[in-house]
Amino acid sequence: MSERGGALRMQFDQLMREVAKFGAVGGAGVVVNLAVFNLVRATTELPVVRASLIANAVAIVFNYLGYRYFTYRDRDKSGRTRQLSLFLLFSLVGMVIENGILYAATYGFGWDGRLQSNVFKFFGIGVATLFRFWSYRTWVFRAIPEEREEPDPAAESFLEHREPDAVGPRP
Repeated sequence: MSERGGALRMQFDQLMREVAKFGAVGGAGVVVNLAVFNLVRATTELPVVRASLIANAVAIVFNYLGYRYFTYRDRDKSGRTRQLSLFLLFSLVGMVIENGILYAATYGFGWDGRLQSNVFKFFGIGVATLFRFWSYRTWVFRAIPEEREEPDPAAESFLEHREPDAVGPRP
């Protein structure tokens, strides 16, 4: 396998591990989100979207902890305030996506049954997850740049212009 093919395969494997970890935390977050949503719906008279917003808030806290300390624990840890701010910003956009779908189904089409609400909440979570994966890995939990050993131009210039050694030719 060529060096480029090996590097490409390594990047692909790393992305697949990241997707698996993101999916594990996200899957647990979906369970938390749906459990809180159904608990709030069963124990209160809150409208569907308000119950969903409460469930989202709980899931966002759960997911941040999972992503920060499991999925992206090897990522840049500097600027935690910036990181948390961006996480909340993109989570809120995801919340709008998720609850926009639920709102349209509930109030636009009148699909307000327990099963219907759960189906459209789950669908909204799925659509919002695509956005969240892209935004979290691109903007929130940024990769630490790899240290590449760059040749020192001054050293190269010195080596090119030095006198040949008595011992042997220059490199």
